Amino acid sequence: MEHITLLLAIVVVTALVFDFTNGFHDTANAMATTISTGALKPKTAVAMSAVLNLVGAFLSVEVAKTISGGIINEQGIRTEVIFAALVGAILWNLLTWLMGLPSSSSHALFGGLIGAAVMSAGWSAVNGGTIVTKVLIPAIAAPLVAGLAAMVATRLTYKIASRTDAKSTAKGYRAGQIASAGLVSLAHGTNDAQKTMGIITLALVTQGVVAPGSNPPMWVVVSAGVAIALGTYLGGWRIIRTMGKGLTDLQPQQGFAAQTSAATVILASSNLGFSLSTTQSCSGAVMGAGLGRKGGVVRWSTATRMFVAWGLTLPAAGLVGAGAEFLTKQGGWGVATVAVLLVTGSGIIWALSRRKPVDHNNVTADDLDAEPAGVVTTAIAAVTPPPAGSVAAVADEDLKTTIPSPAPTDPAAPTAPAAAV
Repeated sequence: MEHITLLLAIVVVTALVFDFTNGFHDTANAMATTISTGALKPKTAVAMSAVLNLVGAFLSVEVAKTISGGIINEQGIRTEVIFAALVGAILWNLLTWLMGLPSSSSHALFGGLIGAAVMSAGWSAVNGGTIVTKVLIPAIAAPLVAGLAAMVATRLTYKIASRTDAKSTAKGYRAGQIASAGLVSLAHGTNDAQKTMGIITLALVTQGVVAPGSNPPMWVVVSAGVAIALGTYLGGWRIIRTMGKGLTDLQPQQGFAAQTSAATVILASSNLGFSLSTTQSCSGAVMGAGLGRKGGVVRWSTATRMFVAWGLTLPAAGLVGAGAEFLTKQGGWGVATVAVLLVTGSGIIWALSRRKPVDHNNVTADDLDAEPAGVVTTAIAAVTPPPAGSVAAVADEDLKTTIPSPAPTDPAAPTAPAAAV
C-alpha cells in the first residue's frame, strides 16, 4: 500500500509538471499578438494571462471528464500507464518549445496516453470513437474554422475603419486586443487546465480513490489551475516569438480579429466537451488574420514546420509513452529508470536552450532568428498594396517627418545638369 501511495503521489506531481509546461508552452496562444503589436509589455501580458488562466480553470469540468473517462477504458489501466503517458507529453512539449514551434500540448498528452495504454493492455484499451469525434475531428476543424473566422473578421474591421482616423483606430483596436487576449487566456484555462484535472482524476480512479466517472475533486481543480498559471507567467518566449513575428506581421486590427475568433472557437468547444488544441486554434486564427489584410502575407516556410510538428505530435508522444510504459512494466526499477530519463532529457533540453536564450527583453527583436519572407511572400507583398491607414501608411508619414526637406536653392546659383534618362 505504501508503494502504491508513493506511485500515486509521483503521478500527481508529474501531471502538475506537465500542466506547468502546458502553461509556458501555450502562453503564446493568448499573448503573442498582443506583445508583437505593442498593445501590452511582455511581462504585463504574461502576468495578465496567468491570472485569467487560473480563473478559467474553475469554469467547467466537461473536458476533464472527456479525458478521465472517454479516451481510454478505465478498467484494467494501471497507474504506471498514466506516468508513462505524462513522460511522453512532457518531453514532446519541451522539445517543441526548444524549437519555438507552437505544437499542441493537448495532443502530446493524448498521444502519450494512447501509446502507453496500447502498450499496457492492447488496442482494446483505447476508445477509437471518442478519439475520432472529440480529438481528431476538432484537430482538423478548429484551425480551419478559427482561420476562416479571423480572415473574415479582419476584412470587416478594415472595411469598417477605412474612413476613420488611422491613429485613433489603432488605439481603439489595441484596447480591444487586450480584452480579446484576456478572453483567450480565460478560454485556455477553461480548456487546457482541465486536461491535467482529467489525467489526475484518471490516476485516482486507477487507485480506487474515486469512482469511475467522478468529477475532479476540488483539490485537483485548484492545483491544476495554479500549475498552469505559474507556467503561463514564466512565459514561453520562444513560441511567443514564432506566433507573434514568425508567421506573419500583425497590426492591432488583425490581432484583435485573430484573438476574438480563437477565443470563440475554444470556449464553444469547451462547453461541448471537445478537447481541441488551443494552439492550433490560435495559430489558424493568426494565419487567417494575416491573409485577411491586403498586403498581409503568411510565411509559409514557418507554417510548414508548424504543420509538420502538428502531424508528428500524436505519434511521437505515443511512441515515447509506449517506450516508457514498456519500462514501467518491468517493476520498480523500470519506474525509477523512466523518472531518471525524464529528468535527464529535460535537463539536456534546458541546457540547449541556454545557447541562444529568448526572453522578454528580446522576444520582439527583429534580428533574432530572422527568417526571409520567401519568393512567394515577397511577390504577393509587392503587388498588393496595404489598406489605407495601415501601419505602412503611418510609417510613410513618419519617414516624411524624419527626413529633412532640401534647403531652398539660390536662384542665382548655377543648377546641376539634368540626369540623362
